[in-house]
Parts: sequence; C-alpha cells; structure tokens
Amino acid sequence: MKKITAVIISTLLSTAALSPLSHAGNSTDIALTSALGSVVGTTVGRHMGGGSGALIGSAVGGGAGAALASDRRNRTSSTIGGAVGGATGYSVGNSMGGRNGGLVGSAVGAAGGSALGNRLANDKRAERERNYDYARHSRHHHHGHRYYY
Repeated sequence: MKKITAVIISTLLSTAALSPLSHAGNSTDIALTSALGSVVGTTVGRHMGGGSGALIGSAVGGGAGAALASDRRNRTSSTIGGAVGGATGYSVGNSMGGRNGGLVGSAVGAAGGSALGNRLANDKRAERERNYDYARHSRHHHHGHRYYY
C-alpha cells in the first residue's frame, strides 16, 4: 500500500511540475512531457495491473502528457502519437530489456510519437492554408473591369 501511495504522490508532483509547460506548443516540450507522462503511467500501471497494466498506463500517460503540452489545434494528433508511441515503445523495450527497458522504451516511444503527431498536424494545417490561399487568389478577377456583352 505504501508503494501505491508513493507512486500517486510522485504522479501528482510531476503533474504540478509540468503545469508551466502546458499549452506551450513546442515540439520539445511536448516530447518531454509525453515521455514523463508515459514513464509515470507505466509505473502506476505496473503497480496496479502488472504487465498489461503497464502497457495501458504507458499509452494513457504518454497521451495525457502530450495533450497537456500541446496547442489546441494539434492536441488530437499529439495525443494519439504519444499514446501509440508509448505503448509501442513499452512493448519493444520490455521484450528487449526487461523492466527498465520497458520504462526507457515507453519514454522514447511516447516522445517520438507525440513529436511526430505534432509535426504532422502542423504540416497538414500549413498545407490546408496554402491550398486555401491558392484557390482564393487564383480566381479570375478582372480588377474592376466590367465586361458587358
């Protein structure tokens, strides 16, 4: 019971430490927050549900960390990337390096996944804006000339 209490307290402290980073929108901040969230989620999940709990915790923690640090426009993509990256990283790290490998893998996977999701959302929005501007400016305007037939 003392271990679970210690884990919950460390989770609350790490969340309080990350509050200045919230809504920063920077890829580095998103990656770091997602990595920390995934490690905390993995640890809490491992104490509560063993190996499968750690897998679920790594996904939830990575996604929550990415959502906390992401900009409103990129939040969904960063969250999905952090969750998928955290779970995948935990699985690969756990199979290659045991308990510590699972923690390292979840951190690296969540960081990479959330940064990739954030980047993809930014690129997609920029492409949409370019297409909108092109379509808006490519119409045939005659600049005030009126043609009557």
